[in-house]
Amino acid sequence: MKLCLRYLGDPGYQQGIGQKLGVSQPTVSRTVDRVMNSIVAQSNEWIKFPTTNHELMEIKRIWQSMYKFPTAIGVIDCTHIGILKPNRHGDEYINRKGKPTLNVQATCDAREMFTSVDVSWPGSVHDSGIWRNSQTRLQLIIKANVVLLGDDGYGIEPCLMTPFRNPTPGAEINYNKLSKQERAIIERCFGQLKRRFPILQSVFRVKLENVLKIIIACIVLYNVATSLGDPDFELVVS
Repeated sequence: MKLCLRYLGDPGYQQGIGQKLGVSQPTVSRTVDRVMNSIVAQSNEWIKFPTTNHELMEIKRIWQSMYKFPTAIGVIDCTHIGILKPNRHGDEYINRKGKPTLNVQATCDAREMFTSVDVSWPGSVHDSGIWRNSQTRLQLIIKANVVLLGDDGYGIEPCLMTPFRNPTPGAEINYNKLSKQERAIIERCFGQLKRRFPILQSVFRVKLENVLKIIIACIVLYNVATSLGDPDFELVVS
C-alpha cells in the first residue's frame, strides 16, 4: 500500500519510484496494479449516490443544515484529466484547449464526499452531453423535490438547477449569487482530490484502462480520508 500511495502522490515514472524505494520497475507495476484493483473493488461501498427516498431525504436534510439552497442534495461538475492521445479514436479525446484528456463527471454532497463519478468520456464531450447520458440523471428524473446544482454549462431541468445567463436585478441576481457560493463545494472537492493525489495533475502515461482505475481509486481514497476527518492536504504539509 505504501508503494501505491507513493505512486499516486508522485507523478514521476514507476522506475524512478522503484529506485527511490529500492525495488524494480516491474515490482512497482505489479504492486500498484494489485492494490488499485483491490481499491476499485470497494468503490461501490465508498462512492454511493442516494437512491431510496430515505437516503434522498437524509442527504437533503444534511444539505439544508449546512447550506441554504432548498431541495438540493449536491453539486455536479466535470474536470479534465490529462492523458496521452490514444491510438484509436484519438481525436475524440482532444478537448477545447487542444489537449488530450478524459472529461470526468462527478457529484458531491454537503459533507464534501463524492457521491458519483463517471470516467468513461473523452475530453471532446461537453459536460452537458455527459450529464444527459449519465446514470445519475436517470436516477434523479424519476424522483421529486430534490435537485443537483450545476453551472451554466448545463441546461436547467426539474432535477438540475443552473444559473440565469442574463439575470435581472433582484431575485435572479440573488439566486445566481447563492448558486455560485454553494457550487464552490465541488470545486473544493476537485482541488483537494488533486492536491492529495498529484498524479491527477500530470499527464498519465499508462494505458487508458489503467487511467480509469487510478482515477476511481483516488476518489475512493479521498472519500475514505474525508470520512475519517483527515485535515485538508495543504494543512497536513504546512
